[in-house]
Amino acid sequence: MDTIRLVEAFNLLLAALFTVLYFYQLVYLVLGLIHRRETKKADGVRIHRYAAVISARNEAGVIGDLIRCLKGQNYPTGYLDIYVVADNCTDRTAQVARQAGACVYERFNQVQKGKGYALDYLFHVLEKEGRDKYDGYLIFDADNLVDPNFTAEMNKVFDKGNYAAITCYRNSKNFGSNWISAGYAIWFLREARFLNRPRMLLGSNCHVSGTGFLVSADVIRRNGGWPFHLLTEDIEFSVDCAIKGQRIGYCEKAIIYDEQPTSFQQSWNQRMRWSKGFYQVDRNYSHGLLKGIFRRPGRGSWSCYDMFMTVAPGMLLTLALIAFNLLICLICWGAPAYIANRVLNIAGGFMFSTVINFYVGLFLFGLLTVLCEWRKIAIPAHRKLLYTFLFPIFMFTYIPISLAALVKKVEWTPIYHSSSQNALRKA
Repeated sequence: MDTIRLVEAFNLLLAALFTVLYFYQLVYLVLGLIHRRETKKADGVRIHRYAAVISARNEAGVIGDLIRCLKGQNYPTGYLDIYVVADNCTDRTAQVARQAGACVYERFNQVQKGKGYALDYLFHVLEKEGRDKYDGYLIFDADNLVDPNFTAEMNKVFDKGNYAAITCYRNSKNFGSNWISAGYAIWFLREARFLNRPRMLLGSNCHVSGTGFLVSADVIRRNGGWPFHLLTEDIEFSVDCAIKGQRIGYCEKAIIYDEQPTSFQQSWNQRMRWSKGFYQVDRNYSHGLLKGIFRRPGRGSWSCYDMFMTVAPGMLLTLALIAFNLLICLICWGAPAYIANRVLNIAGGFMFSTVINFYVGLFLFGLLTVLCEWRKIAIPAHRKLLYTFLFPIFMFTYIPISLAALVKKVEWTPIYHSSSQNALRKA
């Protein structure tokens, strides 16, 4: 009976601890549901000068579309330059980018591979050539399409706040391709609506997410370039900003359309890199975040806590708890029937309820996201609902990915894109 009470107490304690630690995300959920009134246009917004930066590897099929989007921005002529780093390309990416009107630098380095190294290379080249006379840099992936008002809307937020960086509203141009691309798309829409939007309302730090973000040139100069080279350099940058007390904002009206993987193999490889990158960030920065939680006053402390919970391996802890209950079941298998049955009911019930709650929670988050962003998802209604039910399944596939990333060596590999689908529309 002591074993039974121990299992009950341990499960209740861990469940209560998880609830307390992640309860704030329910607060974010409520804030994300609040309708925001349109604010009047601010007078006297300064027109800042930006450089759009694109790191591309073998993206000849899509990069021209992005450059044309950037050329067509509703922003004063001469205040937005476009740079492409053709990084270890073996196709016509550099030629296509030049023909589309971008300034192109070709980089060949098979040792230091990845977007972080490519960005760092470009920032150093611009500094060396005396071409770094910008107020900020807009970072894009080659497969993006950009709303015509993207730069103007980012500029409004950048001008009225002291931000190290600003992230945007990330939609998908191939939402309806299949359940995999839809899973990504719902996740990014949820991130915008129920994470970054509430953070912006509360005045705490948002997180940049891979592409479609603005970085202040002052931050680049202070950092001596882009010294973020882990497998998830975007999360590494976000953590670094939280620790240093540098604010990251969010611009809901600045919209990009991203192309998501459609094959499970590509998705597996990409999310394996993300999972490994999160472990790297957790290992390298958790100490700094914990210090920031207790040493930074007010919003700075909260930003560090929020970031700490984001990079913490919550899924692994949940799996460890399930494994503990499974072990207890195996140990008690040969015990007297009345004890074994009681333990199996408690431990087995806990494991079953954990899995069901995980599915239901993800489904409700996905459903709320799809309902709130309904008009911004350009696929038929029945497919929106179908992909909402499949969203938890997509997230469940993170379980083997997270476990494999613990033990497998993971290197940066490119995700190739080919979609020329025009997703631009009035949001």
